[in-house]
Amino acid sequence: MPRTLRLLPLLLLLPALALAAGARTQKPALHGAHWMAVTGKPLAATAGAMIFERGGNAVDAACAMIAATSTMWDTLSWGGETQALIYNPHTGKVTGINGLGVAPSGATPEFFHARGLQYPPEFGPLAAVTPGTPGGLMTMLAEYGTMSLAQVLAPAIEMADGYPMEAELIDTIMKNRAHLKEWPDSARVLLVHPGTAHEAPYPGEIFRQPDLAATLRKLVAAEQAATAAGKDRRAAIYAAYDRFYRGDIARELVASVRELGGLFTLEDLDRWRVKIEEPVHTSYRGVEVYKLTTWVQGPVMLQALNLLENFDLKSMGYNSVRYIQTLYQAMNLAYADRDFYYGDPAFAPAPPIEGLLSKDYARERAKLIRFDRNDPDIRPGDPYPYQHGENPYLPLLKAWHSRMPAATPTALAEFDRTFRLGTTSVEAADEEGWAVSVTPSGGWVPAVIAGHTGIGLSQRMQSFVLDARENPYNVLVPGKRPRATLTPTLALKDGKPWLVFSVQGGDTQDQNLLQFFLDVLEFGMTVQQASEAANITSYQMRDSFAQHESFPGRLTVNTVTPQAVRAQLRRMGYRLEFEERSSGPINAILIDAPHHSLWGGSSNHGEDYGIGW
Repeated sequence: MPRTLRLLPLLLLLPALALAAGARTQKPALHGAHWMAVTGKPLAATAGAMIFERGGNAVDAACAMIAATSTMWDTLSWGGETQALIYNPHTGKVTGINGLGVAPSGATPEFFHARGLQYPPEFGPLAAVTPGTPGGLMTMLAEYGTMSLAQVLAPAIEMADGYPMEAELIDTIMKNRAHLKEWPDSARVLLVHPGTAHEAPYPGEIFRQPDLAATLRKLVAAEQAATAAGKDRRAAIYAAYDRFYRGDIARELVASVRELGGLFTLEDLDRWRVKIEEPVHTSYRGVEVYKLTTWVQGPVMLQALNLLENFDLKSMGYNSVRYIQTLYQAMNLAYADRDFYYGDPAFAPAPPIEGLLSKDYARERAKLIRFDRNDPDIRPGDPYPYQHGENPYLPLLKAWHSRMPAATPTALAEFDRTFRLGTTSVEAADEEGWAVSVTPSGGWVPAVIAGHTGIGLSQRMQSFVLDARENPYNVLVPGKRPRATLTPTLALKDGKPWLVFSVQGGDTQDQNLLQFFLDVLEFGMTVQQASEAANITSYQMRDSFAQHESFPGRLTVNTVTPQAVRAQLRRMGYRLEFEERSSGPINAILIDAPHHSLWGGSSNHGEDYGIGW
């Protein structure tokens, strides 16, 4: 064998060895002995730190960060959705919070088909499901927090009264101002210099949202009235919940939405409930990894781990050709199952989650991974035999195939815009043992603001399909939750929290989180190194937004990828693209049990960061 070929495996290992040996990162790692708060904006992380310093636990701090990021329009707003995983040290259990809204009355496939639409629209009042973030936040706080709603909302209310806006949001407002002008209250709130060349706020300009501040103060007033009437902390928070979903705030929301042509009703808000759920989990090399179930995409990471457990990844070498190929194929096998089987488990037939997470099913699927070239037509499997059932949709499964539209520059640009859409992430942990991972989202700019509530509405309806041939479990039905991309993560070692992590970025989320997890566990990186590490991105799964397209064989790799690796991947059928920062942005906390401390990490990809003490 030529000497260069003998050296190639070693050369491909060098990036991982350098990182594991303590290579410097672009951002410093965070350290804390008492608490850690990490999220999408520095000001929002400060809100979490303020709550910790005032005696709150990790749930209180997470709620304050959700409120702050929603107020800052950090790729979400108050009418979006909130989903969380919470480790409770008093019970030793992980609990899921399902704060995703539902399709309103009248939202049916027939309704949208009659308007000539293949999917629900991406923008506008008809894109909105019922608001979930206020209810999700208040339920988390009532059930697992220690503080009052007034205390937790105080930073967000102060921000709604006025905070200096950052350039990233301003750029987003300017890019979307044509849409914003379609809805009078969105234009009134966000285009503060109407008729000028620069209609958005300027960087550092104090941005005021008096309508939103008034709505948040109404929630606090409802809580305080209930407390004065003798209600305990929990019941007083739920009094504020009732005011939002059944009182004057609900009436203003519904009236303004329907005036713009939206569908949800007072009955829709009244019937909607936050669900406190049992999450799903799998074990990978002795670590228990928890995710929310099939109403989000989270189980795809668990499926991918089950597949990858059949291979010796570490011996392949970090981001070697064989590692990238194995990772890419495993992700696509898991995502093909997502694209066909995932949906709201409250509707029959429920997705076959037991079979999907079966280790035996994963071993059979792993046999489909090939090492000579990419397979552009990876399809869903049949998990039903692995839970002793019969597949109710076998004819649809047999007819399912990858969607490969023409890869024109326009099609690719539109796909890229939607594929990574939305979301922020919120991570919190404390010395008592509470650990919280949240991916709140929805209501991003350009959002419809509902009248004088100041609430930006979700656009999550677009994640439904209207044709059972695409995904029979995720077909639009009134009262149903769309299958979202949002995916908080908790990993436990020896029954205790070890890693708390999530990321923004639509369909890329569980791709990045999977690689982050493997970087820490298989390659020995710190959380900061892993949050900045070189990830790959597949586009073979179907986009969860807009036109739900996919581009098999298209692969993004980091610019540090060696030429030899690039050449071999091209020979295997991949169309390569390159990014300097390809990891996220991931936010994470590692609980260092031997040293009784916390490590925080935040990608160099965006503006995310945190504070620890």
